Amino acid sequence: MLTFIYFLLVLGVTVFVHELGHFIFAKKAGVYVYEFSLGMGPCLFKRKSKKSETVYSLRLLPIGGYVQLAGEDVELDKDIPENMRMQSKTWFQRFMVMIAGVLFNFILAIILFIIVGLINGVPTSKPIVNNILLDSPAYNTNMATNDVITKINGKKISDMDMFNLEFSVYSGTKIDFEVKKENGIVENIVIEPNVITDEEGNQSYQYGFSLKSENKKGILEAIKYGFMKVFSLIKQMFFIILYLITGKLSLNNLAGPVGIYEVVGQTASLGFINVIFLLGYICTNVGFVNLVPFPAFDGGRVLFLIIEKIRRKPMSPKVENIIHSIGFMLLIAFMIFITINDVTRLFG
Repeated sequence: MLTFIYFLLVLGVTVFVHELGHFIFAKKAGVYVYEFSLGMGPCLFKRKSKKSETVYSLRLLPIGGYVQLAGEDVELDKDIPENMRMQSKTWFQRFMVMIAGVLFNFILAIILFIIVGLINGVPTSKPIVNNILLDSPAYNTNMATNDVITKINGKKISDMDMFNLEFSVYSGTKIDFEVKKENGIVENIVIEPNVITDEEGNQSYQYGFSLKSENKKGILEAIKYGFMKVFSLIKQMFFIILYLITGKLSLNNLAGPVGIYEVVGQTASLGFINVIFLLGYICTNVGFVNLVPFPAFDGGRVLFLIIEKIRRKPMSPKVENIIHSIGFMLLIAFMIFITINDVTRLFG
């Protein structure tokens, strides 16, 4: 039950903050807002504001939400004054309305990571070798304690998030680590892992080294960590998308609502502060994904605004709505595929 509550909290806060960004900037621009909804699907509760036109609703499926704006999804809102439709607003106003959800996600993530840094301390940002396991593959190389890993198979490693991504991509294969020694000398160390099979036949790979995990305390360190962590995760997400396109990563590496539920359960067992960290992580990911220039995402709508700026005239609302509708259907199909993968992985 506690896992379910945390699950609703993590997704609910992420979606609420995102949609709140759209809502605030739409209201500020004078756009007519039909509805502010948390969740998708059948409506469980709704209430119309006494001070404005907006209907606030709560829907059954906690996998998203939306702010419905006049002029955004329909070609013409005849019952709405022209000056309250999205089409009547300046290019910059429409751009800010579309990008505000992402900005709010990033701002919340920064605040959450600052909180984590204040409570837990700020972890080591660089991948620094801590221990070498006796008689392991790493033990039989020149890798040593305090070596800083700077590249994996030629890819520059600037922080722990990039290390985790690159290491997961090549895990199970022979890896070429570039390391910087304490004396400043740079050396390439190739490690082929041992394959370890447990009693159930599951395989894991042993390279034979661990990385340092030291925490620094301090307000300034925590503030710096909040900003740098979000930047680091954005960079990591960029390469994840790139690796999915190029085939370095498979779609099986992605998680949908079921996978997130499982992760929330595992995280909650480690303490509430870890749920705060997970919330910051998901906020950053949701913000980044919404920036992807794909129809139905905020990034797709921003792309149309950029095209409009270049062409010096807007796209046909009818054509744009058709493209976004197709994109939304593809997105739903993708979510179904990911959910099936989650269930198969969980119960397979």
